[in-house]
Amino acid sequence: MITDWLAEWYLVTKSLHVIAVITWMAGIFYLPRLFVYHAEQVETGTRTDSMFQTMERRLLRGIMNPSLIATWVFGLALVMTPGIVDWSMLWPWVKAAAVLGMTAFHGWLAVRRKDFANGANQKSGRHYRLMNEVPTVLMVVIVFGVIVKW
Repeated sequence: MITDWLAEWYLVTKSLHVIAVITWMAGIFYLPRLFVYHAEQVETGTRTDSMFQTMERRLLRGIMNPSLIATWVFGLALVMTPGIVDWSMLWPWVKAAAVLGMTAFHGWLAVRRKDFANGANQKSGRHYRLMNEVPTVLMVVIVFGVIVKW
């Protein structure tokens, strides 16, 4: 039965989930920082613009997207593992909402990357600096929710 297998592989699944989250968060923190420099210091159509677009695309597609998928796959496997989540408590609902928020932020970053690729960015470096605080807040909510189990 699948739940027996999930229980046997719980620590491996949990480890893979943590690894995926770390790589995803690294990208979630770094991509807006690239956007700050791209918006403030790079002229559209230059070689530097092309270089930033390449870095942003590779970060999103090569690291962040696979990490997002792995985070969700291993996270859902953990949720389905018997005895791990008590849905009568508040913490799994708070974590789920924060993870959905983080996923939405990831999508927002993907749209902003396309804006840069199309030479259509309208956001300032300051805007990207402020938006870079969103994943920090969500991460704090997720970590405290899971560890403290409100």
